[in-house]
Amino acid sequence: MTAPLVVSRLIAAAPEPLFDAWLDPEALAVWMRPGPTTHSDVTADPRVGGEFRIIMHTLEAPIVHRGTYLTIDRPRRLAFTWRSPVTEDEDTLVTVDFEPRASGTEVVITHERLPHQAAVDAHGDGWTDCLTGLAAYAAQPITKGH
Repeated sequence: MTAPLVVSRLIAAAPEPLFDAWLDPEALAVWMRPGPTTHSDVTADPRVGGEFRIIMHTLEAPIVHRGTYLTIDRPRRLAFTWRSPVTEDEDTLVTVDFEPRASGTEVVITHERLPHQAAVDAHGDGWTDCLTGLAAYAAQPITKGH
């Protein structure tokens, strides 16, 4: 096992919409596109014990990510298992904390139980890209339901 990976970003938005964007399959499909991902297909049952599936499509092949929600404490903390080919299809643990700041929300992702340094490096890059996508998503005008 490796030391926990921690990635964070200050995003100019309130905690609630950022938190909700992690549980809404339509929102996840828009902003969770790290690296060479061209588009994502997402299904989710956003409740404790519910499962999610995110298929990140790249030009080479689709990459399937799965997990189970462990903690849903809106708008403070979200925790879930995370498994993918990069984790050798073993469950890892992701915790996302939403910390209010004067200029927005600090979103802190802690990823634990990664099997090796290559997985840490890949997820470090991936989560950084995801937070960039989340910030861009949060900056968009709200049009859902219109």
